[in-house]
Amino acid sequence: MLTIVLLALLCASTSAKAALARSSSYNGEYGGGGGKRFSHSGYQLEGPITALRVRVNKYFIVGLQVRYGKVWSDYVGGKSGDLEEIFLHPGESVIQVSGKYKSYLRKLVFVTDKGRYLPFGKDTGTSFNALPLYPNTVLRFISGRSGSVIDAIGLHWDSYPSDCSSC
Repeated sequence: MLTIVLLALLCASTSAKAALARSSSYNGEYGGGGGKRFSHSGYQLEGPITALRVRVNKYFIVGLQVRYGKVWSDYVGGKSGDLEEIFLHPGESVIQVSGKYKSYLRKLVFVTDKGRYLPFGKDTGTSFNALPLYPNTVLRFISGRSGSVIDAIGLHWDSYPSDCSSC
């Protein structure tokens, strides 16, 4: 009987530590079903998100490019429309992403931990609001599908990188 009690306590302690260690979560995909898959998962090793480039036309989010640390990701999406670029302040992180979509992504709003709202695109379609599942986590990278426009987006959250002296 004592063995069972000790085993139960050990399992409870281990599962509590595992729950505390969790920090990554995912929201999405938001958008339609077309396009070719992309992922910026490898770029998160370059550092936190430090800037965003979003190409928009009068209907859609056409393209995306994200800077991780000092390295720009590959550009995904089409070439039409206006390119907008926003840099985050040192130490600033994206903590929420909302937007709208129909068959394609139409609007993105990035919200930072410094209270800034960074909107791109048009205010029409089905709304979404993405937040990390765990506290003290930030947007680490994006994924999704694209062709001539951004068809869909997925948002990946995790803790801020501990070593970011070059960011």
